[in-house]
Amino acid sequence: MKPLILASKSPRRRELLARLGLPFEVRTPAVEEPPPSPPPGRFALELAEKKARAAWEPGRFSLGADTVVAIGDRILGKPRDPEENARFLRLLSGQSHTVYTAAAVVAPDGRARSVLAAPRVRFRRLDEEEIRWYVATGEGLDKAGGYGIQEKGMALVERVDGDFYAVVGLPVAGVWEVLKELGYPLLEEA
Repeated sequence: MKPLILASKSPRRRELLARLGLPFEVRTPAVEEPPPSPPPGRFALELAEKKARAAWEPGRFSLGADTVVAIGDRILGKPRDPEENARFLRLLSGQSHTVYTAAAVVAPDGRARSVLAAPRVRFRRLDEEEIRWYVATGEGLDKAGGYGIQEKGMALVERVDGDFYAVVGLPVAGVWEVLKELGYPLLEEA
């Protein structure tokens, strides 16, 4: 079987798939991402499937994913600059928010299945010095919501209720189930 096509440039998604031992190749699809719009879960699902379909080719499995951070219906995308990153962190400070991570798999025959995880994340109350420190790391600039829980951003988080890996960028257990449902030979890859 040819490797799974990962329709994502995210190093976190690559790392999570590699940990599973699944052979894959990265193919970043030319998908124009529209401005985020509510409801956030549906937005993430639609974009994940759009990416998976854009990278798909007949006879291959493809996987697309998207992550959206939201407080209620207010979506926090990737911050445009350090100032916006600091605004996001002030907004998240001492609050709970939802991380919607969707993944879509397109099977060799074109059938598609999706999964959506929506863990709740609670931030500690942050002071201005902590916000300046985290923004100066630069790691939040390429991440939805302006932080990475798997990096220095772990110091910002008080609690996660739900799928931790979805906060990182891929609902691993859900992706496994969808691949299994669509007939991907998971156990042969071990």
